[in-house]
Amino acid sequence: MDSHTSPHSPGRTITKDDSGALDRTLRPDSWEAYVGQSKIKENLRILLTAARERGHAAEHVLLYGPPGLGKTTLAHLIAKTLGTNMRTTSGPAIERVGDLAAVLTNLSPGDVLFIDEIHRLSKTIEEVLYPAMESGVLDIIIGKGPSARTVQLDLPPFTLVAATTRISLLSAPLRSRFSGGTFRLEFYTDDEIGKILTRSSGLLGMAVSDEVVRNIARRCRATPRTANYLLKRCRDLAQLEGGALSPDIVDRTFTLLEVDLLGLGAPDRAVLDAIINKFGGGPVGLNTIAAATGEEQSTIEDVIEPYLIRQGLIERTPRGRVTTAAANDHLARFEHSNT
Repeated sequence: MDSHTSPHSPGRTITKDDSGALDRTLRPDSWEAYVGQSKIKENLRILLTAARERGHAAEHVLLYGPPGLGKTTLAHLIAKTLGTNMRTTSGPAIERVGDLAAVLTNLSPGDVLFIDEIHRLSKTIEEVLYPAMESGVLDIIIGKGPSARTVQLDLPPFTLVAATTRISLLSAPLRSRFSGGTFRLEFYTDDEIGKILTRSSGLLGMAVSDEVVRNIARRCRATPRTANYLLKRCRDLAQLEGGALSPDIVDRTFTLLEVDLLGLGAPDRAVLDAIINKFGGGPVGLNTIAAATGEEQSTIEDVIEPYLIRQGLIERTPRGRVTTAAANDHLARFEHSNT
C-alpha cells in the first residue's frame, strides 16, 4: 500500500495493513459523504461559514440523541470546516477541576473541544465551565477557608461541541450557554441507511446487491453505527465462506447474531417474553422486568425499551409496561420460525 495515499481517497478500499483503522475509515470525512440530518447540516453550514468569514471562533454547539446517529462525526466535520484542531474528552474523564483546567489551558486559538457524554459532568465542573464558555476565562480557587483566593486565567477563543444521549440530565444554565444551537439528531430512513451501506461496502471492497442492502437496513434499528456493524459481520462470514456477500450469507449472519426481521436481538425478545409469558402482558414495573431478565434497569430503559416502543411492541402506562398485540404476533412468529 502506498504510504502517501490519503486514508479517505475516493474509491479507496481498506487493506490488511490498515484494518485497525476500520471504524475511522468508515466515518464520513465531508458534508457530502455525511448522509441524513439535512436540517442540522444546513444550520451548521450557516453558523460555521459565518464564523469563519468573520475570523472568529464559532459559537458553542450541543448535539443530542440516541447513540450511533453521528454526533461524533458531526464534531469532526465542524473542526474540519473551521480548519482547526479538535480536542476530544468525555464527561466521565473530567473528574476534578484540575482535569478541566488542563484541557482548557492546552487549547490553541480557534480549537474545537469535543466533550462526549457531557451529561456526566459533575455540578462542580459545570460551574467552572460556565465562565469558560461565556467569557473565555477560567476561575480557579487556590487554598481553603479565609485564605482562599481566586485566580482568573484568560483562555484562547474556542468552540465547545458537546454530545449527550440524556439531555434532560443537563442543567438549564449549561444548556443555555450553547449559543450556537442545540440540535437533536433524528433516526435514519431506510433509504438513508441504504446510501450509508453502499458507501461503506465500497470502502470495504465489497459488491452488495440491493437485496442485501435492504436486508441489512431493515434490521439496523435506523442507526448508521448498527448498520455498519451488521455489514462488517456479514463480510466476516462471507470471507470465511470464500464467496460473495449474498442474501444467504446475510440471513445466516443474522441467525448467528440472533437478530430477527425487526432488528430485535435476544435481550429485546427476552423483555417481551418476560412481560408476555411471566406477567400476562403487563402492566409490570421496570425493576420487575430487570429482575426477570437479568438486565440492568438503565439498559432496559435507555437501550431496549425505546426501540420496542418505536416498533409499537410495548407501551408505557401509569401502572407499568404492557405489550401490544403486535408483540405477541412477532414473538410467536419468531418462535415458530426457530422450531
